[in-house]
Amino acid sequence: MLALIDSHAHIDVAEFDSDRAAVLARARNAGVAQQIVPAIALAGFDKLRALCRDEVGLHPAYGLHPMYLAEHRPEHLDALRDWIERERPVTVGECGLDFFVEGLDAEAQRLYFRRQLELAREFDLPVILHARRALDEVIATLRSVGNSSGVVHSFSGSEEQARQLWKLGFCVGLGGPITYERARRLRGIAATMPLEFLLLETDSPDQPLHGHQGARNEPALLREVCDCIAALRGVSSEEIAAATTRNAERLFRLPA
Repeated sequence: MLALIDSHAHIDVAEFDSDRAAVLARARNAGVAQQIVPAIALAGFDKLRALCRDEVGLHPAYGLHPMYLAEHRPEHLDALRDWIERERPVTVGECGLDFFVEGLDAEAQRLYFRRQLELAREFDLPVILHARRALDEVIATLRSVGNSSGVVHSFSGSEEQARQLWKLGFCVGLGGPITYERARRLRGIAATMPLEFLLLETDSPDQPLHGHQGARNEPALLREVCDCIAALRGVSSEEIAAATTRNAERLFRLPA
């Protein structure tokens, strides 16, 4: 069986409250032995911590997501620092910029984003980045703050933007969107990119795969993402699984 790591799964959210144990069992049966679980707002930190303590293979990340700007307060950044210092998570996030959703104050996003990058740098942690219609600014901010490790999850940029991230030492996370034939640019990047910068993800419960439209996404489907990328590259799923597992173990400093 393949050994896979889902580098981005919101398994803590309410959509999984009714059957989380079954979802986790399906993931393990599919070879998804570990998951990185990013927070979205301070209010969810306690639940996230408890879940990851109770379930083997779940690793928490603490951060303030740009899409949930209305839930954040400036003092939450101080609380986030306390959580990182006390809990020593494997990464900081999910954080970043979102210029797609209307009504999200851009300057407020920038404040929260930069401060979280500074916290990641302070604690020598990678960052999990959300970058929607904001990738150029995200890259420029990474250069400005000086972060040197992390992943742009659900990457949807150009090959040139991907190259800029790789030069900075950042990975790209690919998930459900790669399974759609219409995603030609993204599939072209997946087919030729350096494997050492690739991570697999589901972004559960969001971004359902082709063939699962309208359904809740879940980590067990990571195998289909792996199979799709393997087919695009003309290699075995075992090769993709081994490479991306090594990448996740290295980036997040997980035990092999």
